[in-house]
Amino acid sequence: MSAAEGDRVLDDAELLEQARAWVAQDPDPETRDELNALIVAAEAGSAVAIRDLHARFDTRLAFGTAGLRGEIAAGPNRMNRVLVAQAAAGFARYLLDHAHGETPSVVIGYDGRKNSDVFARDTAELMAGAGVRAVLLPRMMPTPVLAFAVRHLDVSAGVMVTASHNPPNDNGYKVYLGGENHGSQIVAPADSDIAARILEAAKGSVSDLPRSEAYEVAPESLEAEYIAATASVAGTSAPRDAVSFTYTAMHGVGWRTAAAVFARAGFAEPTVVVDQIDPDAAFPTVAFPNPEEPGAMDLSFSTARAAGSDLIIANDPDADRLAVAIPDPESADGYRRLSGNEVGALLGWRAARLADESAGPDEAPFGSLACSIVSSPALAAVAHRYRLDFADTLTGFKWVSRAPGLLYGFEEALGYLVNPDTVRDKDGISAATAFLDLAASLAAEGKTIRTHLDEFAQTFGYFASDQISIRVTDLSEIDRVMAALRSTPPSRLGEVAVSQIDDLRDGFGHLPPSDVLRILLEDGSRVMVRPSGTEPKLKIYIDASSDEGSVAEREATAVARVRALADAMRALTA
Repeated sequence: MSAAEGDRVLDDAELLEQARAWVAQDPDPETRDELNALIVAAEAGSAVAIRDLHARFDTRLAFGTAGLRGEIAAGPNRMNRVLVAQAAAGFARYLLDHAHGETPSVVIGYDGRKNSDVFARDTAELMAGAGVRAVLLPRMMPTPVLAFAVRHLDVSAGVMVTASHNPPNDNGYKVYLGGENHGSQIVAPADSDIAARILEAAKGSVSDLPRSEAYEVAPESLEAEYIAATASVAGTSAPRDAVSFTYTAMHGVGWRTAAAVFARAGFAEPTVVVDQIDPDAAFPTVAFPNPEEPGAMDLSFSTARAAGSDLIIANDPDADRLAVAIPDPESADGYRRLSGNEVGALLGWRAARLADESAGPDEAPFGSLACSIVSSPALAAVAHRYRLDFADTLTGFKWVSRAPGLLYGFEEALGYLVNPDTVRDKDGISAATAFLDLAASLAAEGKTIRTHLDEFAQTFGYFASDQISIRVTDLSEIDRVMAALRSTPPSRLGEVAVSQIDDLRDGFGHLPPSDVLRILLEDGSRVMVRPSGTEPKLKIYIDASSDEGSVAEREATAVARVRALADAMRALTA
């Protein structure tokens, strides 16, 4: 995350003074002991300890539209109970200031990561102590259940303690708003308004903040309501038990809820990846609990091979993302994980067909399909063919979920919103339900997801995509690359001329300001360049398509264009 405004390099005396003040207010013995050890070492002259303290205290995790996310450790530039208390106090102040004379309310959820339950209870106590009606979910649950609860309980706001698919020692704090925001994640200017109140709370000691145990605990029936609403996503009449699948929760909290949804929807009982099915904050079988990462789905592949599964369904640790894999005899694993763009396009086609079927015989379907600007243009092609509106948004479901008349939205990072009337955030469980329903419908016609992908290419064209992630240790390197692209924009990428470059830094058309460059090429291909919002990475997204020739010829043309552009971008950003 970016640094907070006003960060500065402290001199060593001030550094130690702030570290001691932090220890004095820290209610967590683990982080107190950790910081005390650093202070002692720094006082003894350890340069390593002093550097470590500067890394923790010269800046702080900034609160933005993605909330907070970082490594669990002591200090303002880490995730810990002090920082969470400051965030809760600041957010409570924001809710009270916008309550218009009524008592504001917040529902709080948490996943199975280290300290998630502690951070959630701290938030509930501090919210209640500040005069906000606080409702705590009864146990660890998926992020989509919290997003559902904001709307279902009609509360002012929601807080989810999760770091989603980040490394094991990270945690985070996601914020939603009810009312006119309909349960979506926050956007500007709410983020800066909340951040200002957090910084104000940080001026004092969290030990002085009022706490109360007079918060509510949501009934178990809340999850049952989510399960019923999500199971209804499988709305077709096709037999649903004909498709066999393997499921993994990737050591997260998805299985209990997902299993109930799948059973209620009538799907066959899945084969589970036993070693990953229960929540485990250590994530022992994956170095990086993200289905997109190399190796993360290896256990799923081996389990599915043994079971002969038709599909693999994977949720990330908080179950807001979905990964799908299909049998592939050409792969050494026996399965191929579909890209987020492939799943997004197929679910978008399903949504468009359902909208078309629900319209009258002489009526055009109503509503819009939406995806982030870095996601595949395939969804726009679907919307056009079915006479639906299309919206491209900035990256993140805080934007996708706000598209007017939304029927369906996705982003390429394995995020899908298939039931916007129920949840206004990406939801890996409802998306899995929709995808399994699609697979069942195809099976009833003697088809598979693999053949359906070919049908998509024949109907709309073949859309190829690739992504380059350049991880850095120095964030200024990202700034350098973006500045270089702006000051010396390319006129060609490989053999293809650049036709237009859109700089979104000051906003562009209907899009708010964002640090994004969109490079359009004469053959219709596209390259997007932006810094990651949650990790120290520069991300490059490449898309190309072809609608000429057979499916195989379309694929070959589009894939070749993407590969050439990827080579050109690697050379340009080296």
